[in-house]
Amino acid sequence: MKLDTTIAIEARNIAKSFGNTPVLKGVSLAARKGEAVAIIGASGSGKSTFLRCLNLLEVPDLGEVHANGERITIGPGGQPPARARIERIRRSVAMVFQGFNLWHHMTVLGNVIEAPIHVHGRPRAEAIEEARALLAKVGLTHRADAYPSQISGGEQQRAAIARALAVHPSVILFDEPTSALDPELRGEVLATIQALASEGRTMIIVTHEMAFARDVSARTVFFCEGRIEEEGASAALFASPKSPRLQQFLESFRPGGFTADRQEASFSR
Repeated sequence: MKLDTTIAIEARNIAKSFGNTPVLKGVSLAARKGEAVAIIGASGSGKSTFLRCLNLLEVPDLGEVHANGERITIGPGGQPPARARIERIRRSVAMVFQGFNLWHHMTVLGNVIEAPIHVHGRPRAEAIEEARALLAKVGLTHRADAYPSQISGGEQQRAAIARALAVHPSVILFDEPTSALDPELRGEVLATIQALASEGRTMIIVTHEMAFARDVSARTVFFCEGRIEEEGASAALFASPKSPRLQQFLESFRPGGFTADRQEASFSR
């Protein structure tokens, strides 16, 4: 299938500091419609902060974000963007967090229908019908009436993915979606994300799963000290990294990292 070259989401020259500590130092990145982009790098390199800047959970100190026909530019000393403009971007850019972020007082089904009904104004019956279809898609039909505390971490993360899909996003952001899971639960979540990628969904995935990044994403971006150190087609980048820093980073995953035979059993169920 030929990739649509239309840009789905773009960030330009994003800078962000916390106090006197610069975390992002002028990062620019775009994802085309239907493209899965992986972001890798050491802890503290700015990956998750950048992801949060894309949907303005963190407002950059400087830079530009473009999504859903909305372009927000923040200059030196500029004012934070209006709330309404932020909400227009968030309506099309869903996020799946490493800590699941489910509402624990609601059932799995309740979590999935909450935003479609109360944010997007969809009829309840319609939202429930679609939510049940999405839960079937992620293998959670039997957990619809369970509460988050009653299901495993892997099931909670798959419920969070169904919740993200329920708002019909044009882009899905994944912030280290398996980092809070035990090894035996990672495969089921990775398989779910892999299935979404095969459908041609636009996704940006921050991950420490090197084989997953290589095999599922079309393009991989390596962050180092708040900047993009290297990026390229995933297969080529993992096979022949050019940056010494990326070479060293990937070397730290041997043995049993991306060089292992289909790590996590190719993430298959």
